[in-house]
Amino acid sequence: MLKVVVFDCDGVMFDSKEANRSYYNDLLISFGYETMSEEDLSFVHMHNVTDSVNHIFRHYPGQDMEKVHQLRMQIDYFIYLKHMKMEPDLREFLSYAQSRFRLAISTNRTTTMQPLLKKFSLDDYFELVVTAGDVAHPKPAPDALHKILNHFSCSAAETIFIGDSHVDQLHTESVGVPLIAFKNKTLNAGYHVNSFMEICHLQPFKEHDEIAR
Repeated sequence: MLKVVVFDCDGVMFDSKEANRSYYNDLLISFGYETMSEEDLSFVHMHNVTDSVNHIFRHYPGQDMEKVHQLRMQIDYFIYLKHMKMEPDLREFLSYAQSRFRLAISTNRTTTMQPLLKKFSLDDYFELVVTAGDVAHPKPAPDALHKILNHFSCSAAETIFIGDSHVDQLHTESVGVPLIAFKNKTLNAGYHVNSFMEICHLQPFKEHDEIAR
C-alpha cells in the first residue's frame, strides 16, 4: 500500500522557468555575456545549480569559473522568487495527501528550497526535503530517493514520485519507485497527469482510500 509521496519542485510544484531565466541570465550578464538559449534554459530547469552554471558558461572557456561560482553564491535568490508560479491546485492536493501519506521532496535545488517553501507557506506539509546539497550525487543519481526510503523505512513499492523531466524518470528508475509524469507525456511513467487533483483518482491513491475505510 502507498505510504510516501515524493515531489519534484521545478516544473511540478512550481513553474520556475522565468525565475531560472532571470537568475542565470543575470549571472551571464554580470560577466558581459549573452543571455541563455532556450536549450540552455531547459537544461538549467532540470539540473542542480553547480552543473547548470558550468553548462551555461561552457561557451566561454577562458572564464575563471571560481569567480563565477563566488558571485553565484553571493546572489540573493529571494529576489527571483517573485517569478515563481505555484500550481493552482497544489495546496488543495497537499491538504488531501498530508492526511493520508507522508510527504517528501527530492529536488536539484540547493539553498533556495527552504526559502521558497517558506515564502509560499508550504514548509509544514513536508516531513523531509532532500536537495542536491544534502547528498553526494544529485538527481538523476538515486542518492536522494535512497535517503527518503531510509528515513521513512519504506520500500520503493510503497512510494510514488511526481516528476516532470527525463532526469526524474532516470531518478525513479534507478530505485524502482513508480513515477507520475506531471504535464509531460513523453516520459516513460506508470501514470500521466496534467494537474494535481487528477492524482487523487489514480489507482494507488484510490486503493489506499478503499483500504483505509
